[in-house]
Amino acid sequence: MSNWKSLAPPVAGFFALMGLGALVPAIGGVLGLALPFFGLILLGFVMGKLFAIEEGGLAWMHAFIVYLALPALFFNLISVTPFGELANWRFILITSVCTLAAFAMGLGVGWIASRGRLDAATIQGVAGGYSNVGYMGPGLTLATFGPPSVVPTALIFAFDSAIFFTVVPFLMGIAGGSQQSFARTALQVARRVLTHPFNVSIMLAALAAWAQWTPPTTIAKILVWLQNAAAPCALFVMGVTVALRPLRSVAPETAVLLAIKLVIHPLMVWAALTAIGGFNPVWVYTAVLMAALPPALNVFVMASQYGVYVERASSLIMVGTVASVFTVTALLYVFTGAGR
Repeated sequence: MSNWKSLAPPVAGFFALMGLGALVPAIGGVLGLALPFFGLILLGFVMGKLFAIEEGGLAWMHAFIVYLALPALFFNLISVTPFGELANWRFILITSVCTLAAFAMGLGVGWIASRGRLDAATIQGVAGGYSNVGYMGPGLTLATFGPPSVVPTALIFAFDSAIFFTVVPFLMGIAGGSQQSFARTALQVARRVLTHPFNVSIMLAALAAWAQWTPPTTIAKILVWLQNAAAPCALFVMGVTVALRPLRSVAPETAVLLAIKLVIHPLMVWAALTAIGGFNPVWVYTAVLMAALPPALNVFVMASQYGVYVERASSLIMVGTVASVFTVTALLYVFTGAGR
């Protein structure tokens, strides 16, 4: 019975938004873009609440998404892109600096909230700066802006991931979360960055774009099947994962961290890219939308890995995902010109 009670608000809210889209055509198109993504998360959430399946059952699904489906998506999108477009270092620098700035803000909030605990503050910094660029980003940007958003989406994903896979182990080492030497920690970080399946697929795709190589027909068809499975599986798993972590309490700093992630981070990206200028509008919109996504599931993964801020990280992701239904939809409303 308690499961049914916990399901009623999100399900009712989802159908209320669908009804609103039907009644108000001006926002119907925007909700038509956003709601399918949140609907898949909701389906995962419902299944996670209704069926008593242990979380360990998600392990193979995670492996499929991380090692096959999303790498196939990135390879297919990037390998057909003109190689010269992949080396837009101004765009990479600006978006990366904004991500680091959001991380620094979250780190500062965490430092105060945790009373000087660097390990907990690091996880809170990640929550403030690391968007859900892997599970939600590609599907949402492509559905909204089409093929022109492929390259900026991939660049932001690759460099944001590299930033956090580098910064977090380094700060955790300083905090005492690792007893390894600095050189050993640095080598481990470099290995994780270079061998991460997402980054490997992006590097191989860039090489294929440079060589103008296309895979054989059989391989190409398999990659397409894997690509088509990426977004639905990832979003569904995200919903199940959130459902299996009960929301027992919300930390006082949650509101500030989510304000950084959902509002301040995208505003910084928009201000920086428009102030410097010279970028395709689709690249600007894509970067802002990627920055506006809720905290990545990797926030919880990193918290679990280091055994710090675990339960609060879970609740932060859940609250952030719910809040992003409204903030992301509002942003899409602005970008698609529905309000004009």
